[in-house]
Amino acid sequence: MSRGIGKAAYKPVGVLMGIAAGAVAGAIFRQVWKVTAGDGEAPSATDEDRGWGEILAAAALQGAIFSAVRAAVDRGGAVGVRRLTGRWPD
Repeated sequence: MSRGIGKAAYKPVGVLMGIAAGAVAGAIFRQVWKVTAGDGEAPSATDEDRGWGEILAAAALQGAIFSAVRAAVDRGGAVGVRRLTGRWPD
């Protein structure tokens, strides 16, 4: 099996998994924000009623959750491609 097959097989999987990762990360972030902040909705950067600290904390938390979920999904997808093709996607 050529080296490109693993990579080619991973591309469509990676795109779909990336979309799913974004949705999952968003749902996790909303739940974590509710628990930690006791507030129903996280602030947006342009919410003038929220302070800098709250906005930056929400953005940092959201970024950390998204990165962790994305890494887990990417790794799982690569493992799946290796199982199907015998090659690790580069």
